[in-house]
Amino acid sequence: MSDDRSPRLLWEEDGAPRSGRFDDVYFSKEDGLAESRAVFLAGCGLPEAWVGRRHFTVAELGFGTGLNIVALLDLWRRERPAGGHLHILSVEGFPLSRDEAARALSAWPEVTEITEVLLDRWPSGMPGFHRLNLYEFGATLDLAIGDAAWALDQWSGRADAWFLDGFAPSTNPGMWSDAVMDAIAARSAPGARVATFTVAGAVRRGLSERGFQVDKRPGHGRKRERLEARLPGAITEPQASSIAVIGAGIAGASLARAFAALGHRVTVVEAEAAGAGGSGFPAALVTPRLDAGDADIAALHAQALTLAGDLYGQIEGAVVAKGVLQLEQAPRDAGRFRKIADQPIWSADAMTVVDATAASAHLGEAVYSGGLMMASALAVRPASVLEAWLGQADRLTASVASIQRTDRGWSLLSDAGEVVLEVDVVILAAGWGNAGLAADLALAPVRGQADWVEDDTLVAPAVAWGGYRVPIGRGVLFGATHDRGRTDTVTSAEDTARNLSTLTARLPRARHDLPAAIHSRAAVRATTPDRLPLAGAVPGTENLYVLGGLGSRGFCVAPLLAEHVAALVTNTPSPLPRDLAARVSPSRTRATPPLAEPPTKSEA
Repeated sequence: MSDDRSPRLLWEEDGAPRSGRFDDVYFSKEDGLAESRAVFLAGCGLPEAWVGRRHFTVAELGFGTGLNIVALLDLWRRERPAGGHLHILSVEGFPLSRDEAARALSAWPEVTEITEVLLDRWPSGMPGFHRLNLYEFGATLDLAIGDAAWALDQWSGRADAWFLDGFAPSTNPGMWSDAVMDAIAARSAPGARVATFTVAGAVRRGLSERGFQVDKRPGHGRKRERLEARLPGAITEPQASSIAVIGAGIAGASLARAFAALGHRVTVVEAEAAGAGGSGFPAALVTPRLDAGDADIAALHAQALTLAGDLYGQIEGAVVAKGVLQLEQAPRDAGRFRKIADQPIWSADAMTVVDATAASAHLGEAVYSGGLMMASALAVRPASVLEAWLGQADRLTASVASIQRTDRGWSLLSDAGEVVLEVDVVILAAGWGNAGLAADLALAPVRGQADWVEDDTLVAPAVAWGGYRVPIGRGVLFGATHDRGRTDTVTSAEDTARNLSTLTARLPRARHDLPAAIHSRAAVRATTPDRLPLAGAVPGTENLYVLGGLGSRGFCVAPLLAEHVAALVTNTPSPLPRDLAARVSPSRTRATPPLAEPPTKSEA
């Protein structure tokens, strides 16, 4: 796909939008909403097709103005099966802006409530997968910006219904290619229905040759005919599984939220209190791993940052600060930051290179170098996030020393070998504690101490370099030490002195402004050899999953990766493109000798 993603939108005299790129209209001039309902909803047998379904998936080629999705959500809201969750994939090669979509959708005030929610979460037009959690309607929308063949190849779902709404095959042949038809067949569930406005012979033959029964139906409005197709077979609803999540830090909390959004309530098992491990500091940075050379890693963290920001923004009081300045640490960083800011994965103004003068003005004291202003990065209160998301799960306070596979599923065992809980599925989310529960995971410990001061008058922007300073609402947090191979968590005056030295070397005025009373805390994080998380099935073990190895990026990546793990467990579509899912799969690496003895008890 070329760098030019503009649809070259035109507005006709009657106010209808038209694509100048494909010289075709987005919807019927007579009544586009009625057309969506007649051609796509009724054409796919909705709402009857989803009766009694816990999960139902609709895939659409040609998101356009979003009108078909608005019509679908309106029907789902009115006819949703009890406890059901709607998954939607929509693909768009040339996305409209939010304002353009708002203008187009304003013609139907009867669906304003749905339109406003969709517009409120309208994603950027950057290439890749964008997940929109439409929790108000019990639905999830994955919008893939890119070529249809690429998007379907990267998608993990199987559709129960297809809306084929690309522009006419004569003007947009790429949307109806053999590769796309192959992908439609491969990504269809048994009994899948297909609806489209076109009756072109190539489309009829393409579907028929791939096993669909194809029929012409009376068209809508001025169109004489349309197509409906159906794949033989019937879907079987899987039985619900009991699920235990071990660990109540940001990984465990993110899993609780992700499963709750899908209509599943899990049990979170915690050895102590929520956030007893690395998620228990008074503030946390939500920043991506910046990578100028690995496009996949950069895209993964960009997608994670967007979703994390959306979700944290829904929790009252969770966000302490918006925007984080990453200062240069070495002369090469200036050029590296320019490459990062130019990556086609960030929305406009998400990443801005600033010089030393601008950085000094932002920080309120002179610094000797510039940096990268990450407008979408955040500082959050971990306690607010954990409380909100863990409240969506059942919670059990118990120390889990080991897990054991049984004929019935999994047993969680205490130090004394007593059964703590029996479940079908176990997800390890205990940070460094995962190493004691699954020895084959390639995890290593890193101990870190951070310090903070509490002062109502101390207000400071979030900034990072080799160290960091983060506002906590009433004071600042700074640090942190980084000691590989250590698993002790006793704080020390020596580590506080190291953190003060790091702060003073870069922000001497900030050090001067600190009050005398300093609080300290240490925790152990888990890392992997390639510094990428583990998110997925543990190799060679049925119904055992892990979300771990998050290192210092947990609050950025955990919400997205939790949705990925939840999708794997429930056999529903993942928000991750297939290539990115492979980069975080636990099967990508084998265990390496640990740098320290693994703990004997789970850690949150």
